[in-house]
Amino acid sequence: MATDYHDWRGEHVDVSAETLIAVLRALDVDATTDEGVRDALTALDERPWRRGAPATTVVVAGSGADVAVHVPDGAAVEVVVALESGEERSTEQIDNWTPPREVDGVRLGEASFRLPDDLPLGWHRVVARIAADAAPPEAAELLGYAALRGRARRRNRGEAEAPAETAPAPLEASGALIVAPAAPSRTVDEAGWGLMAQLYQARSAGSWGIGDLADLRAIGEWGAGRGAGFVLVNPFHAPSPVTPIEPSPYLPTSRRFMDPSIIRIDDAAAGLELEPQVAQRLDELASYAKQQNAADVIDRDAAWLAKREALGHLFVAARAQGGERWNDFGRYVDEQGEGLIDFATWSALCEQAGPAWQDWPEELRDPRAETVEAFRQQHADRVEFYCWVQFVIREQSDATQRALREAGMPIGVMHDLAVGVHPSGADAWALRGELARGVSVGAPPDAFNQLGQNWSQPPLRPDALERTGYAPLRDMLRASFAGAGALRIDHILGLFRLWWIPEGAGADEGTYIAYDHEATLGVLLLEAERAGALVVGEDLGVVSDLTREQMAARRIYGTQIMWFEQEPDGAPKRPEHYREECLATVTTHDLPPTAGYLELAHVALRDRLGLLTRPVEEELASERALLDGYVRVLREEGLVGDAPTTEELVEALHRRMAGCASRLFGVALADLAGDRRSINQPGTYREHPNWTLPLADPDGRVLPLEELLASPLAARLAEASQRR
Repeated sequence: MATDYHDWRGEHVDVSAETLIAVLRALDVDATTDEGVRDALTALDERPWRRGAPATTVVVAGSGADVAVHVPDGAAVEVVVALESGEERSTEQIDNWTPPREVDGVRLGEASFRLPDDLPLGWHRVVARIAADAAPPEAAELLGYAALRGRARRRNRGEAEAPAETAPAPLEASGALIVAPAAPSRTVDEAGWGLMAQLYQARSAGSWGIGDLADLRAIGEWGAGRGAGFVLVNPFHAPSPVTPIEPSPYLPTSRRFMDPSIIRIDDAAAGLELEPQVAQRLDELASYAKQQNAADVIDRDAAWLAKREALGHLFVAARAQGGERWNDFGRYVDEQGEGLIDFATWSALCEQAGPAWQDWPEELRDPRAETVEAFRQQHADRVEFYCWVQFVIREQSDATQRALREAGMPIGVMHDLAVGVHPSGADAWALRGELARGVSVGAPPDAFNQLGQNWSQPPLRPDALERTGYAPLRDMLRASFAGAGALRIDHILGLFRLWWIPEGAGADEGTYIAYDHEATLGVLLLEAERAGALVVGEDLGVVSDLTREQMAARRIYGTQIMWFEQEPDGAPKRPEHYREECLATVTTHDLPPTAGYLELAHVALRDRLGLLTRPVEEELASERALLDGYVRVLREEGLVGDAPTTEELVEALHRRMAGCASRLFGVALADLAGDRRSINQPGTYREHPNWTLPLADPDGRVLPLEELLASPLAARLAEASQRR
């Protein structure tokens, strides 16, 4: 935890005692008294001694590593690596002169072992074994040694059945072993461009009031026909299943499961035999939902309620029909395991008890409680329905990725991973022990958000990640890579440190909490390798040198937004000076589309909402100077004339950026439309219609996807974005 830091201006800031005490309280540390501090320091010092094997060990493939295990003093110990394949690998004991120590009245010793340096990539375990009679019960309990059922252990090791007179099986303690690649093998061989879409904005004639996966296929295939290599989409994380639905894709209820509103109902119904009355009802729902396509606001509630009813009818038909597709669903449930069941149970509970689990009766707040299990059994059909909905999304998501790859995209879909989850959502309910309470994640003040940001998201606890072998991070990343050829990680600094803000404090009254970046990056790169996917990390804002150094060393692509990039003398950054392993863009979802930025829509909006920390005249003068610098460069390079229109400037800026050194160049769908309106204004909640505006043309008219993809403006901008 940081007790001081340097802000975006480079000025030194001391963190207040109130903030430090509140943040430590979220980590179960009482820092209000000297005694509490001493107890916490003692517990931290003793923590590794209270485990027979380390909770988590992270190794870069080919590098080897040493691990220390703990035993009752004087006991002999064997350490093996249990590979996820079921094979066991031996280790070599090495000298360790650490003296024994006493913990809770038990005398303990430490031994060190060298792991093999040729371990395969994967999720393995370090297993320490001692003889059953080598440990007094209190020592075994303290260190976590336990007797495994001999038959199961022998079967897993491929040994023959032991005779009845065989000595008792040894006691074992184990911890996670993550063997990760040094860098992903997936790279970008040739510079390419792609599209960036807030998918819900892109409504076609077949949409039910909100852009869906069929619309994503249309966008991707259009782009592929013009040489685009990817489509970066907004996070597809799941929102609440009950209304009102939180519109921000960056404040989901779960990052492991997906938003069912992106399902194309017609595709879900394909191959199902429907009763006439069901088919008629689906037609009625479609007619109602499609009326929302003309509205100048995205009504997520209306779209989801129509889709939820339709999916309910399709679920009944799919279950009755059975067949291989239903068997595929069963295999999906088995693969996802307890996490999916918990999510589906939470979804069913929301329908009965409301969307905020904190308001539920106490006996429903723990997913392992007997009352929750009884509810799950009583409402098994509804739990199964929500499992099936996730299966349908996965089906359509995988099919979309295949379609874009077959259309010629080398990457295809690039998913986006949000920083955190809603405090009242499914993940916050299921991961109660892994998320910190009494704090939320945000960002300190910076040049564009001068009051700082509070994202109202409970952070994962670093100590809990280590204790659980990083399973919550693994499961979430594995789900995010599914159906994608790349993953963009919003605020990748969060794998190194996060800005924790105490409950009730201002966004500028937080501090940084550090994470074990060797572990978090190891988990990220291992899951990326298994998915065969590229990794892009958003490294904007107050980013440490360590973050950039590690990203470069581990070949994780960064991001650069044109408006934020200048040469040392303040001039617009030259295209050849952009980083090579990077996704470069003109704009981003936290800024207006390029046309709006050129017309200073962002200054007018922030002034109207009271978000400026200096007079609007100063802000306008500063932004005009920035824009004048770009216009001057465009004239000097012969890309515009003396009096360019906004559209000509947009095209010229993209043509210039298409020549940048970055391997990836992203073009916003909103720029292809000629839209001016900001889809999101950071630092606001309901003051601005964040995440609810459909695509609009230069005149502000709602623009159907078919018209956008047929427009001369989109064609010109796509041509300007070709790499050269």
